[in-house]
Amino acid sequence: MTADDLVIRRAEEADADAVFALAREFGLTFRPEREAFDAALPQLLRNKDALLLTAVVGGRVHGYLLGFVHLTLFANGPVAWVEEAMVQSGSRRQGIGRRLLEEFEAWARTRRAGYVAMATRRAPEFYHALGYEASATFFRKVLR
Repeated sequence: MTADDLVIRRAEEADADAVFALAREFGLTFRPEREAFDAALPQLLRNKDALLLTAVVGGRVHGYLLGFVHLTLFANGPVAWVEEAMVQSGSRRQGIGRRLLEEFEAWARTRRAGYVAMATRRAPEFYHALGYEASATFFRKVLR
């Protein structure tokens, strides 16, 4: 793959099968179910505060990123949050994740977000190389 082969674009309904397959690679606490995925996808595609990007090489989706911009009180306006970012295991270390994040950052800037953040334990070297810094501890409580 060369940089010219990679296209980062907004996801479309036709990407559903490929994005669902990638979402299943997360496989940590939750196991994505197709019915719930199919109900959520059209809503995310219509949500003006959400951005679902795909990384396409040779007509195939090799990665995706889902993020949001939302208002805050403490940051004097909106901030951007990456909820999910996944690159197919055989396609990592080829610049796909970097390009997905760069595109999301560009979108977040157009929305006047003060910063981009995410919660992850994976690939800290990758995020540090892109200028991200460790900022907080992440707590969660599973409700279902």
